[in-house]
Amino acid sequence: MYFYLCAIVRGKGDKEREVYFNIRCDIWLKKYLNCRDDKDPAIFVTERSPHRMSIAQMRYIIKRISNRAGITKTIHPHQLRHSYATHLLNNGAPLEVIQSLLGHEKSETTRIYAQLSGRLRQEFYRKYF
Repeated sequence: MYFYLCAIVRGKGDKEREVYFNIRCDIWLKKYLNCRDDKDPAIFVTERSPHRMSIAQMRYIIKRISNRAGITKTIHPHQLRHSYATHLLNNGAPLEVIQSLLGHEKSETTRIYAQLSGRLRQEFYRKYF
């Protein structure tokens, strides 16, 4: 049995939304936050003179992690959002739920992110044609 937790995050346009994560993520986040000695409210901060990590710094860290994992393709933070939305869609989540989880006001924006896999497109074709 998995227990999911949530946190309120501030996104683009200073909009607040809930994000969900499992207990394993909660444990790692607490370990990370407990070893920090700064008072910056941001979750991810720089090592020296802690302040909110920039997108460029986040890209650099993701690049290092993907290199260590043997991924040769360049990975950007926004691709992770696309992957998240696509996995939700391919696992049966309704578009409205994905829209809410991503914090989108318009469903058209969510449609750009969420793309059905070729396998699922074939299954839907067979089912409805």
